[in-house]
Amino acid sequence: MQPPASSSPHIRFEAGDGVLDLMIDRPERKNALSRAMYSALVQGMEFAAAEPAVRVLRIRGAGGTFTSGNDLRDFQEGGFALDGGPVGAFLAALVGFEKPLVAAVSGHAIGIGTTMLLHCDLVVAADTTTFRMPFVSLGLVPEAGSSLLLPAMVGHRKAARLLMLAEPFDAATALDCGIVGEVLPESAVEPRLDELSRTLVHLPAGALRQTKKMMKAAQREPLMAAMAVEGQEFLSRLGSPEAMEAFMAFFQKRAPDFRSID
Repeated sequence: MQPPASSSPHIRFEAGDGVLDLMIDRPERKNALSRAMYSALVQGMEFAAAEPAVRVLRIRGAGGTFTSGNDLRDFQEGGFALDGGPVGAFLAALVGFEKPLVAAVSGHAIGIGTTMLLHCDLVVAADTTTFRMPFVSLGLVPEAGSSLLLPAMVGHRKAARLLMLAEPFDAATALDCGIVGEVLPESAVEPRLDELSRTLVHLPAGALRQTKKMMKAAQREPLMAAMAVEGQEFLSRLGSPEAMEAFMAFFQKRAPDFRSID
């Protein structure tokens, strides 16, 4: 099995023994995702979906971190629509991916770095990982269907704390909420990921796909509807005074001031 050359130098494809790894590799920016990187992730997911030799797809981060989320410079330049373009294509690929999808998380899992985990089947996290869904603090709204999936998983009050307060939380909280399935010392994450992958590779592929399809069937239509609403509101809010103040404050390394914005 030979994967194609990645369309981005910051997304590496690594294949072997029935597994395709999508490695996020931009350590100088804490693996922040650009539009070009989203396109490469979609490229890898499409290859994995079509290639019979790929039985498990894994998403990982290089350099001791998963991803710090979207590259805010790309936000400022526009083109970050969630219902079209590379970002929308990646979200659609997450929802539609039929084979086992596994993630290993360490360091930081921010924004999409947390919300994409809601679409993964198995997630192993290092006990030192920091999670955050900072959308409200940036003047934005949740994405990747998290406004539906997270309350369904943990109830309204826990979801409200994570989404509305936009505060960081630790791996133990992520485990309690079901965002990750296992929390281990960082040195044990990769061996456990390999163990889970080997198990999945040797199970009947058709039975796995059908089981995943049945598990997700009831949520598919509501999820697509929620993502459409999120996408429209997210795009609208990118140009809002709140988002502009949040981005300006980020780049000026100061606290944002939303008091004069209604």
